[in-house]
Amino acid sequence: MNRLWTRKSDEELKARVFDALARNINYQEQNVFGVPASQLDEKVFYKDASFLKDAPFLSTLMENPNHIGCHTLELSEPFFEGTQAIERELIEICACDILNGETGQQDGYVASGGTEANIQAIWIYRNLFLADYEASLDEICILCSSDSHYCVDKAANLLSIDISKVTVDEITRLVPAGKLQETTNELVSAGKKYFIVVANMMTTMFGSVDDVSLYVTAIHNAGALCRVHVDAAFGGFYCPFTDNDLALDFSNPNVSSVTLDAHKMLQAPYGTGVFLARKGLMQYVVTKEASYVEGQDYTLIGSRSGANAIAVWMILMKNGPHGWSEKIFVLQKRTQWLCDRLDQIGIEYFRHPNSNIVTLRAGSIDRGLAERHWLVPDDHSQPAWYKIVVMEHVTIEKLEPFVSVLAQHGSPS
Repeated sequence: MNRLWTRKSDEELKARVFDALARNINYQEQNVFGVPASQLDEKVFYKDASFLKDAPFLSTLMENPNHIGCHTLELSEPFFEGTQAIERELIEICACDILNGETGQQDGYVASGGTEANIQAIWIYRNLFLADYEASLDEICILCSSDSHYCVDKAANLLSIDISKVTVDEITRLVPAGKLQETTNELVSAGKKYFIVVANMMTTMFGSVDDVSLYVTAIHNAGALCRVHVDAAFGGFYCPFTDNDLALDFSNPNVSSVTLDAHKMLQAPYGTGVFLARKGLMQYVVTKEASYVEGQDYTLIGSRSGANAIAVWMILMKNGPHGWSEKIFVLQKRTQWLCDRLDQIGIEYFRHPNSNIVTLRAGSIDRGLAERHWLVPDDHSQPAWYKIVVMEHVTIEKLEPFVSVLAQHGSPS
């Protein structure tokens, strides 16, 4: 059941956003002396362009609201309360209408992207283990698959905690249950007691999807504790519309937080991710030293553009749940068409059935052909795989000539 997510017309979108901007501070008409910000520089960005009256996102960009803090908590800076309200609604839509959370039971904010949001989650759980269990840093470990995004390594480095990546099966791209249990047992024997699990809802290179229950079971069997974060940077706006039995959202009590990236499938401006967490978790990363910020700061990024939140909200509301489901349905059909053609010509590839990522074995395609079509390798120096991501612009009309050439000349001699 969709609680807040409904399709809106262009006029409804404009009315809502311009009303929100009217409830923010106005630097020109009010005596705003203490806020270290302003609208975009009028010497460079022309504020009175006539088209802006019909461009709510660009108008928000011009007005330049700062959404510092986490607005799903009690207090926030009052200067930008109008656009903050839209961000709160966006967080509720993502957490509840898309990821099956209970109304009002999740916090979150629009981050700079999936990397920041994933680090935010790991930061929270590291601090939780330190505060609630008096853990030492060397007792905490990130546990994930070898296909996980490199940002988990970045998080381990930044937060001074260890990381263990379990090698996936080459064919299924899944973590073998036996290997996971063996690795977990070894880590516990070496002194690890607290695990931060990062499970994937579509990995960057393969679009593969993890089984959370395998991690939870392995850690439980080993006598340790864990918190589970889902990296849905790519899959968060895709998998919930292709898999009715998805166990990587807030309907699963083992999942505590989720990352989404709006600048991938949602086609929002770059620098736009979404971090979502169950109530009661953001407190572990409060920066009390930010005393001049109303409500203090609970985010990794600090100051951030309110315009990005408006862009994501507008995209979701313009499509509506049915329009978005239809878009994903078309991409699924287009991806299946590509896979059917690859099967016909005998090209080896991996594709998760609920994903729009098709990853070809490097040995199945000429490197020059891959580079001419901007296929992304897993390793630029020695590629073993090349991936195709079936996005809005990747049409069958464009794919057909590529597949034809691949059938005739693609494989290396």
